[in-house]
Amino acid sequence: MDATVSDDADFIARARALTPVIAALSDEIEHRRELPPDLLQTLRDGRFFRMLQPRSIGGAELRPTSFAQVTEAIAMGDASAAWCVCQNNGCSMSAAYLAPSVAREIFGPATGILAWGPPGAPYEAQPVRGGYRISGTWRFASGSHHATWLGAHMKIAGTGGKVRTMLFPKSSVQMRDIWHVVGLRGTGSDEYVVDNLFVPQDHTMARDTAAERREDGLLYRFTSSQLYSCGFAGVAMGIARATINAFLDLPANKVSRGASKPLRENNVVQSQMAQCEAKLRSARAFLHTTWDAAFQHVEETGAQTAENRAMIRLASTWAIQSSRDVVSTLYHAAGSIAIFEDHPFERRLRDIHTVAQQSQGRQLHYETVGQILLGMEPENLF
Repeated sequence: MDATVSDDADFIARARALTPVIAALSDEIEHRRELPPDLLQTLRDGRFFRMLQPRSIGGAELRPTSFAQVTEAIAMGDASAAWCVCQNNGCSMSAAYLAPSVAREIFGPATGILAWGPPGAPYEAQPVRGGYRISGTWRFASGSHHATWLGAHMKIAGTGGKVRTMLFPKSSVQMRDIWHVVGLRGTGSDEYVVDNLFVPQDHTMARDTAAERREDGLLYRFTSSQLYSCGFAGVAMGIARATINAFLDLPANKVSRGASKPLRENNVVQSQMAQCEAKLRSARAFLHTTWDAAFQHVEETGAQTAENRAMIRLASTWAIQSSRDVVSTLYHAAGSIAIFEDHPFERRLRDIHTVAQQSQGRQLHYETVGQILLGMEPENLF
């Protein structure tokens, strides 16, 4: 077996073995609003934060579909844990755009984990000798509780809107506890404040810009946004699969109030279960075949096509939205038992709706892809 294929299979197998371990910690993750130390150590030891890092610094450079299967398996145990793993891995693709010495400084230590908030904040970095001075406030930094480095995507003053990503130690910022939310409570996606911080030039990059890419691996012919979409689709599908399993684990003799026969003998429920299974399996197949086709094209030609990019966006969005539909359907089918915190449906409903609210799952992407399919210039970037 090819070594790369073997590495991918090993990560998937180990993630699936961790599913029940993570599930047993799910209540603790929810209440702590962060990943427990023992779980963090397990994930670090298993190199689960290095899946998208270059092999040159000890990373795995997993194929995208393997990455999605890992986040899916972890999400079956706990969605917040999987979200952090996905987010921190997407951030770690920075290593492919940094000088090797800087990449090793940031990601070399076992605790070397990077987090950041999304782009779009209205702050400008001020060029100074040897680097930049930056100030600003960012939020949605998933995994920031266990990260040791943070980042900020900023326009550079006086350049006409050119953007660079600034990387700096977490110890140089002020953290604010703002993550009191409906779902994904364990991600610790807090806010951070930077005040007149100097960032050296070599600790900045033009993310996903081919001219600054220092690694030749095929993985880095895809953007970090695309890998986020793939991994978060895996998170969504893991939540949906765990919900199906929980529904199947309901007592065979469970009778909903006012019903004359057990839930499993209800014809509507039987039809809903079959459709949920079909929806999840077809979404999963669409995601994997789309990504495999794009990866093969990059192997053969060195670059993606416009169709590859559009279908990647469509498949990822469809997987997230389909997973949300599955969870919502089975939550309602389960009846009043689903509203209690000591049953798995309530948290998974909150988590999947939080996943779907994130930018990778927004329905606007359907409009964008539809415009491309109809031969139109898309109004929005993807």
